[in-house]
Amino acid sequence: MKTYFLEQLISSPHASSTDTVPVELASCVLTIGNFDGVHLGHQAMLAQVREIAHTKNLGAAVMIFEPQPREFFAPAKAPARLTNLAEKQALLAEYGVETLIVAGFDTEFRSLSAQAFADILAKRLNVKALVLGDDFRFGHDRTGDSQFLRSYGLDVTNLHTVTDNSNDSDSVDTIDNDAARISSTRVRDLLLAGDLQAANRLLGRDYAITGVVVRGDQIGRTIDFPTANIDLQRIKPALHGIFAVDVVSLDDNGSVIADGLTALATDGRTGVAGLRAHSLFGTANIGKRPSVDKGDDWRLEVHFPQLQADLYGLNLHVRFLHFLHGERRYDGIEALKAGIHQDVADLLEWREKQI
Repeated sequence: MKTYFLEQLISSPHASSTDTVPVELASCVLTIGNFDGVHLGHQAMLAQVREIAHTKNLGAAVMIFEPQPREFFAPAKAPARLTNLAEKQALLAEYGVETLIVAGFDTEFRSLSAQAFADILAKRLNVKALVLGDDFRFGHDRTGDSQFLRSYGLDVTNLHTVTDNSNDSDSVDTIDNDAARISSTRVRDLLLAGDLQAANRLLGRDYAITGVVVRGDQIGRTIDFPTANIDLQRIKPALHGIFAVDVVSLDDNGSVIADGLTALATDGRTGVAGLRAHSLFGTANIGKRPSVDKGDDWRLEVHFPQLQADLYGLNLHVRFLHFLHGERRYDGIEALKAGIHQDVADLLEWREKQI
């Protein structure tokens, strides 16, 4: 998948200011949205884009916004991110997107008229057809819609809301039923409640976070529970609390490195095997760590039982397996150590029941 930034593509008549941008994008079928989480509803949209693109012999393209609009208007009140930009890129590529256009959502972009935005689609991005949700709006004051684009001369297919019509089964339907609507909001609510199984059903996969191990404040080492501090690359995460996870190391192309973590182990402390190939089992705390008074500093910290290794700089894929409990405030370091010790023991016991 090729990724372009909209500002580069429209900065000059021939987009020749950078070698990474072609003079003209290939003709394409485009869908537009946040695609946060790339859940089953998004996947249905992408499948429709691919089908039309194949029929018309066009490319399959997606436009997303960075930051997401609500993050631009009110960062402190914006919903938690299910996927950061890098995660979203990887998922969109996995679901068959050939071209990703990242539109920087700023004052200039939001001020575009519906006419100006349609001109960009047709004349600068070479869009021949669009697949849009039935509630899609665009342009200054949201004056543009699907009918506007049809009047402009573009072929527009509207995909009705995708719903979870399954109760306890794994099927989905496209009946317009708001009570069962598959949405990023529903996934966020389920993750926040610790209901991984229900969230995963709407995502069509296990929820995971990918990020680079960075240096933290090293508190874990002082209490004999060293952790890998993973850069979240989002204002706040969508889930909070104590979880069982399994973790793999990724290469620069996003592929799993075979035994990438155990290969770094020292002193024979190779960790505990995870539940998927090449992974290690871990216990994760994701939240604000109320016991260490770090304010609004959101963290994802993973402790790997029985592992001794230098993980700094690794790109890790953390898959959430089981919710144990929410974050707790402990009175003092000794109480914190005892609480963590019990959490690790409980999660290791849970793991034993899975294998």
